Amino acid sequence: MTSRYDLPETDAFTRAYWEAAAEGRLLIRRCGACGRAHHYPREFCPRCWSEDVRWEEASGRASLYTWSVVHRNDLPPFGERTPYVAAVVDLAEGPRMATELVGEGEPRAGAELEVAFREGVPVFRFARGGDEGDPDRRRLPKAGGGAA
Repeated sequence: MTSRYDLPETDAFTRAYWEAAAEGRLLIRRCGACGRAHHYPREFCPRCWSEDVRWEEASGRASLYTWSVVHRNDLPPFGERTPYVAAVVDLAEGPRMATELVGEGEPRAGAELEVAFREGVPVFRFARGGDEGDPDRRRLPKAGGGAA
């Protein structure tokens, strides 16, 4: 069996995150001491080091921070998806998140995005009602394996 490099290995701590993602919900962690949200999930706050952190459902809204079109990736199943758009987004709650940009639209810094899920993994697409009337809107590279 070929290994897949796009699906997570869960452990006792991240299980809540991945179970929520499988249900179509994006979770982040918020610190009870300083009030700041963070992502990727950690058992402590990366800002103040408090262990008083809790799961919180994120709104799913984000803006595009940066991106790169990937034309070659030999790891399964990425080769079947090329070209695809690897991206970093700023979640509405504050944290940055590495992800994939799927669907249609021209990537540009600050573009409004919304979360979608592919096989229980959060990906982002242009927000509905956001860029659809944009005459410069162009198609993103087709994401193989079915874009969300």
